[in-house]
Amino acid sequence: MILYIVMTALTIALSCLVVSPPMKIRYQLTRQQAFNFLCLTAIFLVLAGVSALRLEVGNDYGKYVDIFHEIHGGTDEAYVVTEAGFNFVVDAVYTLSGFENYLLVFAVFGAATAFVFLKAMYDQSEDFKISFAMFMLLGLYFRTFTTVRYYFVLALTLYSLCYVQKKEFGKFLLLILFAAFFHKSVLVVLLLYPLAHMRWNKWLVGAGSLLAAAVFVFQKQILQFALVLYPTFKDTVYLSQDIGLKANASGILRCLFVFLVAFLCRKESLGDGMPMAQNRFYLKLSVFGFLLYTCGSFLPLVSRIAYYVVTPQILLVPGLIAGIKDGRKKRLVCALTFAFCILYFIYFLKTASGSGIRVLPYKTWIFNEKEWINGSDFF
Repeated sequence: MILYIVMTALTIALSCLVVSPPMKIRYQLTRQQAFNFLCLTAIFLVLAGVSALRLEVGNDYGKYVDIFHEIHGGTDEAYVVTEAGFNFVVDAVYTLSGFENYLLVFAVFGAATAFVFLKAMYDQSEDFKISFAMFMLLGLYFRTFTTVRYYFVLALTLYSLCYVQKKEFGKFLLLILFAAFFHKSVLVVLLLYPLAHMRWNKWLVGAGSLLAAAVFVFQKQILQFALVLYPTFKDTVYLSQDIGLKANASGILRCLFVFLVAFLCRKESLGDGMPMAQNRFYLKLSVFGFLLYTCGSFLPLVSRIAYYVVTPQILLVPGLIAGIKDGRKKRLVCALTFAFCILYFIYFLKTASGSGIRVLPYKTWIFNEKEWINGSDFF
C-alpha cells in the first residue's frame, strides 16, 4: 500500500510540471515540449516499471499464465478463449524468448497500456494534470494489473475518442476493429460512441428512458437472453458476484459526482462551441454509464461495458473546469474534485485486496530468483 501511495504522489507531482497542450512552433521543438517529454517519460517509466515488476498481483494473474501456456502449446485439446491478436503477441513473445516467459508478456502489455493512456490524456485533455490525477486516484491505473488485454483495449478506446470528435469515423472504425482482436467486448462502442455523438432531441431521450425502464423491469428475461449469447457465464460465480446496485455503488457514485460537477459548470462549459460540444459528448457517455450501473446492474460483469463509457470522465472533468472563468469558482471545483478523488483512493486501497481486484499486497519477482531465471516455473 505504501508503494502505491508513494508512486501516486510522485507521478502526480511530475504531471503538475507538464503543460498541456503546449505552444507548438512548426518544425521546432520548444523548451516546454522538451520538458513535457522528460516528465512524461519519467511518469511512463514509473507506471510501466511497477506493472512489469509485479508477481501474482491481479485477480486473474494465475489464470492468464494458464492461458499463455495454452496459446503457446497449440494443442488440439486446449481451447483458447482469448482473441487472435492477443494470442499472436503472447506466442511471439514466448517464441522469441525461447521459453514461457510470462513475465515479459505482462511487461509488454503493461508498458503498452500505460503509453496509450498517457498519449490519450496528453493529446486530448484540457488539463493533463487533472486527468492524470483522476487516472491514478480513481484506481484506473492499478486496475490495469487485472484483465490485461481488456485494459489495453480500454486505453485504445479512450484514444479513439479523438477520431469521433473530429468525425474521422473511418479511423475510429479501424482502431476499434484492431482493438477487437484483443478483446471483442470493445465492439459495443461502435454503437455507444456514435449514439452519444448525436444531437439528442426529446424523442430520442424519451425512447432511451423507456428502454432503460424496460430493461430494469424485465431483468429476468434479459438475463436469460444474455446467457444465450454468452453461455460461458452459466453456473459460474459471475451470476452471484459483481451484480446489483450495491456491487456497482462505486461506479454509480462516480457518475453522480460527475453530474454534480457538470451542474456547477453548466453555464460556462456545456453551451455552444467545440470545447463545449466535446464536454456534452463525454457527459452523454457518463449518462450511459449511470444507466448501465443502475438499470443493467443485474447483468454479470456489467462494469466491463460501463468502463468504456465512464473512463472518458478523466477527460470530461478537466474540460468542465477549463470553461470556468471565475477564478474563485474554478479553485472551488478543483478542490471539490481533488477531495472526492482522495476519498475514492482511500476506499480503493481498502478494497484493493478483495477477490474481485486483488492488486494488494504488491509482490515483485526481483527478489524471487526462480521467477526471473525461468518464468515457466510458475507452478
